Amino acid sequence: MKTNLTAILFSVAIIISSLLLGNAYMNRTKTEETISVTGLGEKDFISDLIVWDGSFTKENMDLKQAYAGLEKDKEIIEDYLQNNGIDNKEIVFSAVQTIQNRKQLYSSDGRYMGDEFAGYILNQSIQISSKEVEKIETISRKITELLNKGIQFYSEPPRYYYTKLADLKIELISKATEDARIRAEKISEKSGSKIKKLVSAQMGIFQITGQNSNEEFSWGGTFNTASKEKTASITMKLTYRIK
Repeated sequence: MKTNLTAILFSVAIIISSLLLGNAYMNRTKTEETISVTGLGEKDFISDLIVWDGSFTKENMDLKQAYAGLEKDKEIIEDYLQNNGIDNKEIVFSAVQTIQNRKQLYSSDGRYMGDEFAGYILNQSIQISSKEVEKIETISRKITELLNKGIQFYSEPPRYYYTKLADLKIELISKATEDARIRAEKISEKSGSKIKKLVSAQMGIFQITGQNSNEEFSWGGTFNTASKEKTASITMKLTYRIK
């Protein structure tokens, strides 16, 4: 009697184990359905910081005279900028660079004969950073007035920045996430399903391009500094479970 009972219990255990293993195998091979969508967050904005670079040069056979001339030009430039409403705190002068100018010598038949000292070239750079964008723009355009004062001033195109990029980026991430969620809902509705839990979220490249420009998006990210009016954008890739 005990032998029969043991055999029956053993058989039942084998059946239950087989059912459990079979169910586990079926669940293991079942693939969970998901949907992945990409949303875009975009916004136009105007730069609130301008950086303008320039430089001026003085040449002379005597180093002391060249330096004295450069210092005089520096004072004239500084007075000019201050008279046009630029705060002295916004003006930064770099260290003076000194170069020995040498003239190459050639014979009448074109043979190189060496070179000779032709004087000193002294150069100094200036950078102006200001939140008064329009004012600096105007001054940068009329800086050629210094040429009338005998100053060799070279002006670079202004660069434009935005001081609230961190806040802007957060706003764009929110917009891109919402856009992706709406896309996922519309796609799932058309396929007769519903989105469930968010599985993953992946942020794309943060891009800043000039408005009305021919700039192309870059995989490494574009950061425009040439345009005052810009467009910032970012993408978010979201993956949802669906049922």
